[in-house]
Amino acid sequence: MDDVTAAALSKIPIFNGLEPDVLDKIASHAHQNTYKKGKILFIHGDIAEHYYIVKSGHVKLFRETLDGTQTVIDVLSENDIFGHSLLFEDNRYPSSAEIAQTGVIISLPLSDLREEMYKNNDIAVNLLRAITLQLNHKDRELEHRFTQSATQRIGCFLLRQALKDKTGRPVITLPYDKMLLAARLGMQPETFSRALSRLKKKTGMKIEGACIHLDTLDRLSTYTCSSCSVKFPCKDLINKS
Repeated sequence: MDDVTAAALSKIPIFNGLEPDVLDKIASHAHQNTYKKGKILFIHGDIAEHYYIVKSGHVKLFRETLDGTQTVIDVLSENDIFGHSLLFEDNRYPSSAEIAQTGVIISLPLSDLREEMYKNNDIAVNLLRAITLQLNHKDRELEHRFTQSATQRIGCFLLRQALKDKTGRPVITLPYDKMLLAARLGMQPETFSRALSRLKKKTGMKIEGACIHLDTLDRLSTYTCSSCSVKFPCKDLINKS
């Protein structure tokens, strides 16, 4: 377990604009650990004492059904925060969290965040912004489940990767394996494979392992976004993947 510096926290969106003394106080109770793939951070129903920030790697949030089937709720990446919304809910985690790709996770006490939120308008506004962004993202995903085909949902995910890189370049690298990506998009692996093949034919993209090559993003965006209420580029989703 390693300590976290105020300088490191200042790069996290939820702590943007905070005074150095506030950052120092938050950092004094923060710790970071390197976790290997498969490590469980917490289980659905556990008492929530900490919230977390992904410094590197990926974290899978999931629930298990009565028959033991795992449903992936989200896959989080660098600078994503989770567990913070429990400030406004009960004190138990609503899902389980597992390390999906080896990386570094920062943990911080929820009690400290609650105390600072009531004293500091800046962190309260940042919290509201972070939660609103997550809700917007979930609302858009729900819309896509009803209005987009499986092929279009994969295309949407790929477009968000291109936007997240801020390059618009026609080479997109999948952030994690296709099995997890299929689960993330609510598909069975075989459905994902068939949909990806259809997307390849419709857009002319080339697939080499984890790399997707396109001449431009135009064909992909035209096909994918035709049934979405948000016009491309969807800037409100750039920071989500």
